[in-house]
Amino acid sequence: MMFTHPDGNPILNLDDDESWRLLEGTKHGRLVVIVAGEPDIFPVNYAVGGRRLYIRTAPGNKLAELTINSKVLFEADGILSDEAWSVVLRGNARVLDKAADIAEAEALGLKPWVPTLKDFYVEIEPVSISGRHFQFGEHPEREI
Repeated sequence: MMFTHPDGNPILNLDDDESWRLLEGTKHGRLVVIVAGEPDIFPVNYAVGGRRLYIRTAPGNKLAELTINSKVLFEADGILSDEAWSVVLRGNARVLDKAADIAEAEALGLKPWVPTLKDFYVEIEPVSISGRHFQFGEHPEREI
């Protein structure tokens, strides 16, 4: 995806469509949950379907924490030799429990990274999304 930075500004705020295209083009990110005021972060792989994020998980801290507090943050990024991007999604997570919802999530082809049983699908419904694109370059000289 090519981005044009107006006025040579090395930081470009992305619109929702651009942010979603970047999320759709990568498969890994970080899920942030907060329980009792304490943040926790988990590396996850994910899939996008219908402008919602889906992850698979097993019983444990991640699943327990997002069922206690469904408000989550999700962040994904990409870094190349001369540019980078970052997308942050705020949303509400829910464990899928209806057969039709689970079948829809399974159709996205989301596979675990490691060979472990991950029987639970979690859907993250977005509340907001924001993205930024960064053009790398030399540190500017300060004018005296």
